[in-house]
Amino acid sequence: MLYQSYDMKDPHQAAVPADNVNNGLYGQDILSVKQFNRQLLTYIMGVADEMRALVKRFGKANLLDGKILANLFYEPSTRTSSSFQAAMLRLGGRVIAINEVRYSSVTKGESLPDTVRTLESYCDVIVIRHPEVGSAAIAAKAARKPVINAGDGPGEHPTQALLDLYTIADELKRLDGLKVAMLGDLKYGRTVHSLTRLLSLYDTEFYFVSPEILRMPEEILQELRQSGHTYHEFEDVHDVISKVDVLYVTRVQRERFDDPDEYERVKDYYVIDPEVMSKAKQDMILMHPLPRVYEIDMRVDDDPRAAYFRQMENGMYIRMALLAAVLGKA
Repeated sequence: MLYQSYDMKDPHQAAVPADNVNNGLYGQDILSVKQFNRQLLTYIMGVADEMRALVKRFGKANLLDGKILANLFYEPSTRTSSSFQAAMLRLGGRVIAINEVRYSSVTKGESLPDTVRTLESYCDVIVIRHPEVGSAAIAAKAARKPVINAGDGPGEHPTQALLDLYTIADELKRLDGLKVAMLGDLKYGRTVHSLTRLLSLYDTEFYFVSPEILRMPEEILQELRQSGHTYHEFEDVHDVISKVDVLYVTRVQRERFDDPDEYERVKDYYVIDPEVMSKAKQDMILMHPLPRVYEIDMRVDDDPRAAYFRQMENGMYIRMALLAAVLGKA
């Protein structure tokens, strides 16, 4: 069922801020995808290609020998936390991992700025995940060392969006002229918020598929209208599956719901199974930021169009590229 469509007859790329046309990330915080333009994205994906080749051939390098990463995670994480650790170790650096905040001084009432100031005394770069929107910006304001946002509540997840974009480019060999569907929790899903903003730098037509209560936020839809992009909103994946080049699936996040009954009503709203995939293009790719719960049937894993495990691996290469760039070694 189509419940909204917005169409511009002449879509065009989003404007690039004049002061952001450079390839320099040295010493910078990575807080939002809004920091990136096409030129910078091409650069960082090229570095990620080099990192992948390096890992495949040698296993590691010593580009960041003597450097230390502090991994500060206030929310549970498997892939993001471990891939940042792996990225730093592959580059010859070391990691201070604080993945269980309940064992840290936060339990004593220590503020986020004080925690960040403490950690930067021991490290060269801080990666932070926090449940509150804007928390990464607060950390960056307190810090003198680079801070990388690994997810701030339902706000943004820039490094996930970068690896998602890299995966699309790697799988389909292009970024312009694509039809991209995003399905599931579009209201709270920070991965789809960030990826939409990155894809709006390209000639992309968007298909947003969700229950009414989990629609894409109006703020992001307005950004698309302002940048001249075409988007459509649907409730049924069957209305879009045959049309799109990318299907990006997200789980419905129990932790974002204050009302358990509301979560129960929508948690099983979509399941991508072999029957759904039979209606998709042969060269379409299926993506998911993981973890999945019920939304992708495990029988789909063997479908060559299922790119989510390749997508997961790409996260390490993108994060290697970012760490090397902000520390001046890319």
